Amino acid sequence: MEYFALPLQNLIEEFEKLPGIGSKTAQRLAFFTLNRSEDEVKKFASAIINAKEQLCYCSVCQNLSDSKVCSVCSNSSRDHSVICVVESPRDVLQIEKTNEFNGVYHVLHGAISPMDNVGPDDIRIKELVGRVSGGDIKEVIMATNPNLEGETTAMYISKLIKPFGINVTRIAHGVPVGGELEFADEVTLSKALKWRVEL
Repeated sequence: MEYFALPLQNLIEEFEKLPGIGSKTAQRLAFFTLNRSEDEVKKFASAIINAKEQLCYCSVCQNLSDSKVCSVCSNSSRDHSVICVVESPRDVLQIEKTNEFNGVYHVLHGAISPMDNVGPDDIRIKELVGRVSGGDIKEVIMATNPNLEGETTAMYISKLIKPFGINVTRIAHGVPVGGELEFADEVTLSKALKWRVEL
């Protein structure tokens, strides 16, 4: 039995395709969209279309950009001898928010995951090795996620890069600020103890 008119049902189904959106949330988003003015809806649709048509991957770091070379890679005030390797463009945004990193990035667009049939050739490792082989890189910081796939990817890349004589480091893992030890899992506590620093 059809509960909604076909155009509304189609809209709900499209929202359901978004990550983390279930049936009820998709319905709420659909009704919210329909309650907006026609101009607001057109502006929203236009933003999606423009992003899809105008964004590309930076030819240097593989991050999303609206030009051939992104604003980070084209910024001469950044330290181009230090590359921070991340899994996705969202990770770049998170690191940039800290205002602590002044190097450049390399976005892999995934992590090695044999269970998901994602191998080294399926992510942007070849481009990273090409950058490193250029000879001007002093350090590569592995900032992949602290899970099995992220650790596997970091170790694989580290083995590829070390022969170039480049310092390969890994971001520290441990107890989050504001967290309590009783809620930390054993792996997190183990990492926190292993990578402790002097006060």
